[in-house]
Order: sequence, then C-alpha cells, then structure tokens
Amino acid sequence: MAETDVEFEEIYRARKARFRVLVCIDGSDDSYLGLNYAADVARGPNADIILLFVRPLDQGMRTGGLQVRVARENMLNWGLELPGMQYLKKGRDRLLEDPELPSEWGEETTHTDVEGDPLGDNKIEYQDASGKSIVLKVKTAPSIAAGILDQYELGPYDLIILGGSGRWGGRGISLWDPAVAEKIAVHSPCSVLVTRELKGGKGHLLCTDGSERAMEMVRKAAGLINKTKAGHLSILSVALDETGEAEAKANVEKAASLVRSLGVEPRSTFTRIGNPVEEIIKAGSEYSIIVTGDTGKSGIQRFFMGSVAFKVMEFAKNSVMVVR
Repeated sequence: MAETDVEFEEIYRARKARFRVLVCIDGSDDSYLGLNYAADVARGPNADIILLFVRPLDQGMRTGGLQVRVARENMLNWGLELPGMQYLKKGRDRLLEDPELPSEWGEETTHTDVEGDPLGDNKIEYQDASGKSIVLKVKTAPSIAAGILDQYELGPYDLIILGGSGRWGGRGISLWDPAVAEKIAVHSPCSVLVTRELKGGKGHLLCTDGSERAMEMVRKAAGLINKTKAGHLSILSVALDETGEAEAKANVEKAASLVRSLGVEPRSTFTRIGNPVEEIIKAGSEYSIIVTGDTGKSGIQRFFMGSVAFKVMEFAKNSVMVVR
C-alpha cells in the first residue's frame, strides 16, 4: 500500500469516528432548506458539515476548445471566484448565522487536479479550535449524482441532505435534473434527507411496519432526532385493512418501547388503514419530516422493485428522510 493510501486510511478512520453531514447545494432555494437542520443535527465539536457543489467535467472542445480552457486556467491563476463557490459561500454565511456555532475559524484551501478539467476539485475548510469543520467543496464529475456518490466514498457521511430539485413546484432555479435526489436516495449507503418546504418545530413522523429492518431504522432515527434541539417524534404504522389493524398497533407499540429505551418519549403513536404510501403522505403532511426505512436491498434492486419508502419520497409534498 502506498504512503498516500495509508494517509487516506487514517483520514477516513478519523472521519468515520465523527458525525458528518453532506449538504448538496445547487443555488436553488430548495437546496438551502436543509442548512438549519444540518446545523441542528451536527451541533457539537465532534461533528462536521460539508457543503458540496458538483460541476460537470469540462470536455474542452465542447465548451469552446483551447481558448476557454486557457481562460479557465487563468481564473485559477488570478484567484477569481470558481463556478459554484458563490453558492457555497452563501450557504456558509447562512450556517454561521447560528449563534451556537463558533465565531473564530481557521481557513485552509486545497486544490486537486482532475484529468481533463483545468479547474479540478477545490475545497475551503474552516476549522475551529475544537476541531469542528465546515467545508466548502466544488467537485468535478461526469454527472451530479455521480459526484455526490463519489464524495460519499471520500467521506464517509452519516447523512446526505438534498433539495427536492424543483419537481414539486419550488421557486428556485435548479441546476441539476429533478431525479438526482431519487438517484442519491436509491444508491447512497447512508441516510438521505430530501428537503421540500422544510420548516422546523413540527417534528418527525417515524413510519414502521414492525419488521427487523424497520426497527433498526427506528433506532437509528431516534438517535439522529435526539441530536436536535426540538427533536420530538411520533410513530405511525399502516394496516392494509381492518384485519391487520391489531398487528399495526403492536408494531407501533414495539417501536415506541424502543425509542423510550433510548431516552426519547414519543409525542403520539397511531395507526391508519389503507394504502401505506397514501396514508403515510397524508399523515406526514402535518410534520416537518417523514422518516422511513428502506428495504435493505441493493441500489439496483431498489430501483427496479421500488418500495413504500421511495414512493413516499417521490410523491410527498414535504421533506422525507430515508434512514439506513
């Protein structure tokens, strides 16, 4: 193993011991909605927030050939603003409005060459005396989704936050296609929060079917919610018909017992009868975030088979978190 590989392994292990949140910014209004949630869940010295902008790989001849490439190289030499960095700095400034964040930060800038693109990857890391970091990262990749997933491999991360990309009527102008959020939710190894009109104070709705996989989701979600200042939650289970209502009630109580054992008292527990996707979306509209678990299948299986979690993410009008 090369020395650089050893160094990367050490950095990766150190990062894995911290709570790390990746917030994907594209300049649209929706993409900034998750900043307050990121600051809330990642408060404390042992947590980091990384703001990411992904720009397409420059192909040179397709965007003006040699003249454009020379101009872009001159941007680096002249210290001009990199494409996307202005969006990240706007996000940074919004984060730093939180009075609980430190007021003094050190700053370090890093550039990484990317073959075929003169601008490459660029990063500004702000770190306070305790070691907490806020990172602004402009990443070059063949596609937005590929860049976000590749950034996870450099992480790792505990939570990825993305805006809903305008499909549901957001007023911002999205720089990536509307399906990016779904692609990341399907293929990401960690939990994903898709934000739409995210307003704090209305709590989280945890949805469970009583399965072992769902109970693991409940445990992880309760731990995540417990990190927030106003982290109240409710629990829902949906029965397909009246014959399954007793089982749904038992599922809710099992989940409630688990979160109580973790020091979280549910604000309410309830069941619904009907189509799970429709009932979850209807009940979840009263909450800040609907929280679901995935099927545990691989990304390709999730894509072809679908699941309640991803249908809720696709059709809900408010924010949805898929926990894994």
